[in-house]
Amino acid sequence: MLSLVCRASARSVACASRAAYLPTFSSAYSVSPLFQRRNKSAKAYEGHIPLSWWENAVLAVGSACVSLGNPRRGDMVAVCGETTAGPILPRLRDHMLASPEGRQILKDRPRINTHTVDMAQLAKLPEGTFGRMYVDWLERCGVTPDTREPVRYIDDPELAYVMQRSRECHDFYHCINGMPVNVEYEIAVKYFEFANLGLPMAGLAALFGPLRLWTSKKSDAEKLHRLMTEYVPWALKCGASARSLITVYWEKRWEQDVQEMKLELGLWDTPPVVWHKPLSKAKVAVEEAQQQPV
Repeated sequence: MLSLVCRASARSVACASRAAYLPTFSSAYSVSPLFQRRNKSAKAYEGHIPLSWWENAVLAVGSACVSLGNPRRGDMVAVCGETTAGPILPRLRDHMLASPEGRQILKDRPRINTHTVDMAQLAKLPEGTFGRMYVDWLERCGVTPDTREPVRYIDDPELAYVMQRSRECHDFYHCINGMPVNVEYEIAVKYFEFANLGLPMAGLAALFGPLRLWTSKKSDAEKLHRLMTEYVPWALKCGASARSLITVYWEKRWEQDVQEMKLELGLWDTPPVVWHKPLSKAKVAVEEAQQQPV
């Protein structure tokens, strides 16, 4: 299966190289349907790798197998997400077009990384604001927004951006729900994401992810029980009832109060969360001070 994936990827690169002397994406898709099919290899945007239907199918199956076997392979998770997105992306785009906030996102096409977001400025925001919560969450989890793979295998540039946006906003779902980055909480967020957005990759991860906790270890059994009895029911109900989060312009809400934002978006508090990574002494002091009666 991996050899098939490699061969499909090699052909994709070859197709991309041939695109140098073909008409541009806009001109190729402004002519007859027959000519459109002949110019399928035309690149639609920087980094785009056009695929035939069978190459897409091979990559979808191969990347899904690799991703389920090793979820740390972020590149394969990204490929699986793109090759299985199907008709979901147009539906998400329609949600964005139906929302003033979503239309502004499609117009601006913002990106989320340390080059576009001033993390130092967010760290200066008051406690309880979304921006401050986000940088604190990044620090506590030891993660960065710079690790998201760029979209390559989606032909339509606008739909490619919708896919990129959903990928880069994933950490916000962890953050706003107060969940760390480990196996059980990642699965819970996948259930939440699937219920809210409907992306097939999130559904696959939610379906097969619990198998990673199916071991003889007592600690894993406890995590699996808590996941299936507490977090999954919460994720499905909360994700389905909340506003479509692809329409949220998170970068415009850095200074908004978190509780106010959750109320506006239709989110409610998660079940009790266990953080295995301790806070720094400074963060502990802040949390203890906040818990003191006024």
